[in-house]
Amino acid sequence: MLNPVVIIPARLHAYRLPGKPLADIHGEPMIVHVWRRAVAAAVGPVVVACAEQMVADAVTKAGGNAILTRPDHPTGADRVFEALEKFDPEGNFDAVINLHGDLPAIAPAAIRAVVAPLQDDAVDIATAMIELTDEANRHNPNVVKVVVALAEKRRTGRALYFSRSTVPAGDGPLYHHIAVFAYRRSSLARFVALPQGVLEKRERLEVLRALEHGMRVDATLVDTVPLGVDTPADLERARQILARLH
Repeated sequence: MLNPVVIIPARLHAYRLPGKPLADIHGEPMIVHVWRRAVAAAVGPVVVACAEQMVADAVTKAGGNAILTRPDHPTGADRVFEALEKFDPEGNFDAVINLHGDLPAIAPAAIRAVVAPLQDDAVDIATAMIELTDEANRHNPNVVKVVVALAEKRRTGRALYFSRSTVPAGDGPLYHHIAVFAYRRSSLARFVALPQGVLEKRERLEVLRALEHGMRVDATLVDTVPLGVDTPADLERARQILARLH
């Protein structure tokens, strides 16, 4: 049995929505809503990996556990790894869920689901996907597609590629990648030590670094697409969604 911890990387700098983790949603910062969702998933302890003291203060005020990390990490995975080493230097937790801090309405079930593929010892990294049914999103480069040869009646399969393009060609389902990741601890340590990949830079998709270096990534189907908050319009939509949920 795996013993996972959930780590939520957060930093204030965001090009399209500055101060994003502290954006107000019904009287609480967005990062607190994400933390509450992770706690509700009940898969393990939840830690927010903060680049700034202001974010850490907001989390601890709400009763959460926050760890201050270097502000200059190039990726969320690097921030998660630093926080993991500080939170658990003895190595008691053998898996870590990297949950983005801009998913305030994510279903706790989706967080739980992403751990399941790691039950297969051959899998290094697990992630989530949903069948893409909106025609407009088939050609939207902001909707990342994951190529999975999913066998009939299966909900989990090996990810062969991730792209902003409409792939694969031909008839059949397309899968929308949901950027929540579960790593074996050893796999995360390996991943953050790897050089940036050629395709990673070309597609601007961090997960391609793992595939380029021969790591196995499996994706599992979930039932809903969580709204990622990147713009003021997204923030207003998140407020509307959470108003309905409460």
